[in-house]
Amino acid sequence: MSGVRSRLAPGVFAHLPEKEKYIFQGSKPGSIDEEKPTGKNVKKSKQNFVHRMLEQEPKVTSGGEVRIADSKNFPISKTVAAAHVTIEPGALREMHWHPNADEWSFFIGGRARVTVFGSSGNARTFDYVAGDVGIVPRNMGHFVENIGDELVEMLEVFRADEFRDFSLFQWMGETPKRLVVDHLFQNDPENAEKFWDKVKSAEKDEVTLPSDEEVKSKVQEL
Repeated sequence: MSGVRSRLAPGVFAHLPEKEKYIFQGSKPGSIDEEKPTGKNVKKSKQNFVHRMLEQEPKVTSGGEVRIADSKNFPISKTVAAAHVTIEPGALREMHWHPNADEWSFFIGGRARVTVFGSSGNARTFDYVAGDVGIVPRNMGHFVENIGDELVEMLEVFRADEFRDFSLFQWMGETPKRLVVDHLFQNDPENAEKFWDKVKSAEKDEVTLPSDEEVKSKVQEL
């Protein structure tokens, strides 16, 4: 078929590989300018196929950083969305869930602990180190803790056109106060007000560093 299309003699193709070479040792590539096609009918694609994720401005939170790449800032990526997340020691990726896709998590560095909440009171906790992969089904609440002394670096990948998540605090802050109080603090109005003051602004803090008061309370529990 190649011979017919190129109008070359069959002998030109006598030494083509008999089977797929797959991964093999090739020649060293030159620069992009040296490698790019130069035929007169070659047209440059209007789409950009490269996104420098780590070069984009991160969202800086109280306990780390988040960079998101999806169809909003990488238009050709219409079926894959991702978030690059760093979590400082002692911090955590706040409780949240993803309404539009399962999360495929790849851990690049550090030591992390992930707790996933399913329906009917079911929950599981898993520990991860660099090179591990985890998955969180769509709409299941989960959080990620840094349980080591080094930065946790992870990549969250989704089969979706956009990155979407709901934080627990955001969800409660957008719920009528009466419902939150009735469910959690019906007989404790003083602490109900304290809690509502924390969640009513619905401000997301994707990677949260616990306050000194929260750390002190945790130590006392231990």
